[in-house]
Amino acid sequence: MTINDLRGVLKGRVLLPDDDGFQQAASAWNLTVRQPVAAVAEAADADDVAALVRYARRAGMTVTAQPSGHGASGDVEGLILLRTGLLNEVEVHAQERVVRVGAGVKWGQVLAAAGPLGLTGLSGSAPGVSVTGYTLGGGVGWFSRKYGFASDSVRAIDIVDAEGEPGRVSAESDPELFWALRGGGGDFAVVTALELELYPAPVLYGGRVIWPEHRTREVYDAFLEITTEAPRELSVWINRLQLPGAPPMVTLDLAYLGEAAQGEDLLARIDKIEGAISDSRGVVPVADLGGITAEPTDPAPSIARAELLTGLDADAVELLLAKPVEPLINVQIRHLGGALAESGGGAGASGAVAEPYLLGLLGLGLPHVADATRAKQAEVVADLKAYVSGRKPYTLLSPGDTAAQSFSGSALARLREIKRARDPHNVFRANYPVFG
Repeated sequence: MTINDLRGVLKGRVLLPDDDGFQQAASAWNLTVRQPVAAVAEAADADDVAALVRYARRAGMTVTAQPSGHGASGDVEGLILLRTGLLNEVEVHAQERVVRVGAGVKWGQVLAAAGPLGLTGLSGSAPGVSVTGYTLGGGVGWFSRKYGFASDSVRAIDIVDAEGEPGRVSAESDPELFWALRGGGGDFAVVTALELELYPAPVLYGGRVIWPEHRTREVYDAFLEITTEAPRELSVWINRLQLPGAPPMVTLDLAYLGEAAQGEDLLARIDKIEGAISDSRGVVPVADLGGITAEPTDPAPSIARAELLTGLDADAVELLLAKPVEPLINVQIRHLGGALAESGGGAGASGAVAEPYLLGLLGLGLPHVADATRAKQAEVVADLKAYVSGRKPYTLLSPGDTAAQSFSGSALARLREIKRARDPHNVFRANYPVFG
């Protein structure tokens, strides 16, 4: 059996390295990440996924599933890259507050369908990210302070197992696999569809406020004041931005799950800071949540690093503001806490995050600046070493990280045991495998 035989197995398109369009089909969303895969298989439907897994099992090959590749690590040499973009059904059941999504669905599609019904899912900041990839890794987004990880809102999962057999997994049918898939990554099965709980969102208030660099200290002071007392419905992120060709700026990104008047009161401290360049605060339709940060929607070369912070006091702020952002594009702090810090009885592998703040460092991955970007990220983390916990949610891992950074020793051992039992021949490989 050779890789060429794969063409006769699937209804969907199969591309091999010598085929036109292979490089584009094999590319991750982050163009800095290289993916030297043996083939790209585009599943036409869930039956195609099952056929591909059976083929890989017989051929002694490994499948890595990527709806879009936002979380790609590049650790895929010689693997079959499964694209699930054609599994794109979205079914909202408003009465039950549940949405069923195919493995290729992006968050923007879910928000567009749920928003007019006064509902929202636990999406992140970018509407182009796949629901499945984001959720299998846990998923930390705008309303995680209120409702926790997106993975903990999963109600059922359609899978193909390592023998190529389709199945449906829930807390009742297979509690061990259900636990592992919700935050442990895609190392245990290929997911073809998810059923997720939706949450009431009759009104959202939020936006982005931008100031020139000389207001940075004032904005940080306001950020600390607001986040110290913020209710769970309010998420606030602060950014020091240095965009190419633009002067340095500082911004607050805001989302409040509630009425505009209440949001205005909670954020009144911001109005004391003069000189705003722009202020987009207002009522935000659920479908427009992605517009708050207006992150890039097209593939681009970037290098990201995330770290959890055990606190954020005046000394930490001094360290954050002591040096310029360059050559990075963004130094971001997200306020966490709330439901993320609580591990309920029905939680998945993501567990809980005790650290109250998340540090995000983003730079360009272009060849002439990549080394400087990584060096600057390492410098910032070293400066803040007294505050960096060393662990990070799976959903925020980046190339060079390992799954071991995301889980306690007992949780990692449990995940590895499930991997041994469910996929002893390594038919599946996640972006960050539990044995990596």
